[in-house]
Amino acid sequence: MEKATLTYQNHVLELPIIKGTEDEKAIDISNLRKSANLITLDLGFQNTGSCMSSITYIDGEKGILRYRGIPIEELAEKASFSEVAYLLIYGNLPNKKEQESFSRRLTQNSMIHEEMLRFFDGFPPTAHPMAILATMVNALSVYYTDYYTEDFQAETFDLIAASLISRIRTIAAYSYKHSIGEPHVYPRRDLQYASNFLYMMFDSPVNPYVPDSEIEKALCALLILHADHEQNCSTSTVRLVGSSMVNLYASICAGICALWGPLHGGANQKVIEMLENIKKNNFTIKQCIESAKDKNSKFRLFGFGHRLYRNYDPRALILKKYCQNIFKKFNYDDSLINIAMELEEAATKDDYFIERKLYPNVDFYSGIIYRMIGIPTNMFTVMFAIGRLPGMIAQWKEMHDSVPLKIGRPYQIYTGNTLRHYVPLNER
Repeated sequence: MEKATLTYQNHVLELPIIKGTEDEKAIDISNLRKSANLITLDLGFQNTGSCMSSITYIDGEKGILRYRGIPIEELAEKASFSEVAYLLIYGNLPNKKEQESFSRRLTQNSMIHEEMLRFFDGFPPTAHPMAILATMVNALSVYYTDYYTEDFQAETFDLIAASLISRIRTIAAYSYKHSIGEPHVYPRRDLQYASNFLYMMFDSPVNPYVPDSEIEKALCALLILHADHEQNCSTSTVRLVGSSMVNLYASICAGICALWGPLHGGANQKVIEMLENIKKNNFTIKQCIESAKDKNSKFRLFGFGHRLYRNYDPRALILKKYCQNIFKKFNYDDSLINIAMELEEAATKDDYFIERKLYPNVDFYSGIIYRMIGIPTNMFTVMFAIGRLPGMIAQWKEMHDSVPLKIGRPYQIYTGNTLRHYVPLNER
């Protein structure tokens, strides 16, 4: 085994080098504090590996994303969302029998407890859908107490995993219907995952939902592309909360809350808000590009570049095709979408963006496609959460399968006052 040497005062420590299957390398500092009374400081954990995982592989330099070894391009083109969910959680694509069993669980657990509908009555119409989603997911633990125990049991886990993946879309659709003052629509047993969600979102007595294969395929691809992305903020949150042995509902609720932030899952909403700002102020595309390059400008170009990818985000390449296909098929006359298309074309031809490898990322195109589908802007992050759920569950399961399970407990470098004593109020 390769080792790195750390010299500190009179200590000479040999630290093992851990290698992954794709030749990724890490210095194992697990015994650093025990051996030399030292810890490492890494703000934001930008250079820290918190676990070893076999779920998702990313090579940002080459623009590679794989789930369990399978390229994302193949999964987005050929697989269903339920197949990808099974792949992430259980490690392999399901055979026919496994797929039928998993699909049956999804269908049988698509409805939520009828008494939970009272929760929706208690939410104001202005409540953000992400707040509703997090609240309702956590509330599932109240109504489905038989679905979890403190002991991690495979049969119980299979049921709760499928029920969460199925019910999250129902909760999301109900929250949308509540926000527009329409009665909720019960899920159907004859529709697949994505089409069932669209049906619950958009069907009404006045305007019955008319399915479209292009729209449903695009939504399925969006969910697949968001299904997992290694140890991001929300996924790491699920692992950290889950390490206390809390139930899966609470862990997922915490992950959803982390996903809500504009620096994470809310980024695609920021893209649409940026486009609306461009339209409102009558900015030209040239003005936007120049302002984005000006460090003193308050204008920010959202949806370009990615912390991991130093090449084109592979998810963005896939969504760009869906975006173009839907745009042509339905001949959209939407000023925001037209602005986005022009902005993307200008940025990808500008030397400043090319040299810095600031290509459109998944958030840029996902926001546009959601808008084309008819998903309101405040639901964008909810859509992200629906897609990301299988990955969160897979990461939670992988952590619980590891032996021994260790509770997450980082250290810190204290920078506060040294010892001082209490002073009575009348002497201060």
